[in-house]
Amino acid sequence: MSKITGIFVPNPVPFRSDGSINEEEFRRMINWLVEKGVSGIYPNGSTGEFIRMSFEERLRVTEIVMEEVDGRVPVLAGAAEPNRDMVLEVCRHCADLGCRAVSVTGPYYYPVTQQSLEAYFRDLAAHSPIDIIAYNIPQFASEISVDVLRRLALDCPRIAGTKDSSRDMPRFLNTLNQIKPQREDFSVLVGCEEILFPTLMMGGDGGTIATAGVAPEAVMKLYREFLAGNWAEGKRIQFKLLEVINHMLYAPNFPEGFRLGYTLRGFDMGQSRFYFSPQEKEQLEDIRSRLACLFMECGFQEAAASCQSIKVENSPPFSGKSMADETAVPTKKPADIDADSIVKEVLRSLRELG
Repeated sequence: MSKITGIFVPNPVPFRSDGSINEEEFRRMINWLVEKGVSGIYPNGSTGEFIRMSFEERLRVTEIVMEEVDGRVPVLAGAAEPNRDMVLEVCRHCADLGCRAVSVTGPYYYPVTQQSLEAYFRDLAAHSPIDIIAYNIPQFASEISVDVLRRLALDCPRIAGTKDSSRDMPRFLNTLNQIKPQREDFSVLVGCEEILFPTLMMGGDGGTIATAGVAPEAVMKLYREFLAGNWAEGKRIQFKLLEVINHMLYAPNFPEGFRLGYTLRGFDMGQSRFYFSPQEKEQLEDIRSRLACLFMECGFQEAAASCQSIKVENSPPFSGKSMADETAVPTKKPADIDADSIVKEVLRSLRELG
């Protein structure tokens, strides 16, 4: 089977007003992403809020994606379940559906030793009917050391690759250096768009990139420029994407910033399955209105329906704790952020990338 490469989109899930999955809108989103040229779809990832859905809903999300994709692009499905039996049930389900592979994190909630973690993945590899991507995301789950990953890669053909969201470039390079010379078909994907182009340059195989769902035109252009050897242009796009991703991550409660982005691209995302304070709701409504009106002015007509009148002078600052606070150092304190300047800069970046 071919190596897993390219840009996979960890898509969010639209919800109805009663909290149920909006299947019709979800299908429209998946079809739109495929038509925009993304390499593959990644349901039940962090951006998809898998942890806020029931087990049955997670299975249904993958079913919907596979039905809508209909063989046009490969699907890498999240299988970050809380125990071994549930992981293997998802593996069997995804194999029956025809997914290319599943992505499995280390155990979470309870810390485990590296010895236990290695035994866990060896057991999964021995019993899974589908290829496994070992997902390293130490912010939320037990870290998979490079030493353990190397032994798994060399001993377990069923473990077809790794996805790394540690934001640790030296670790990524060590993974490439210690595994690729001995197993070239082992896929090494990045989960942080901030370092997508550098990891490609050093031999990475692609990534699961949340921004590719909001601005697929830009991220896929970066990937195509890399493949064509137009590295100066790829570098330019990477720096522009830094601005876009950093601003989306500042929205309260990850992944709400990405859900907001999909809304502005014309999708009815519904209400999040997480609670927001009244102040956070005001902040989100404020930034949504600002972005929508400016998107409309710049020719993104799908944002027109969301454009509303706002009072700029009395609006609260664009702020809020997000996943970025735990893994990156903001360039500005939230209280110092000028929402109008941010929005204009994001729009300028998107226009240049288009």
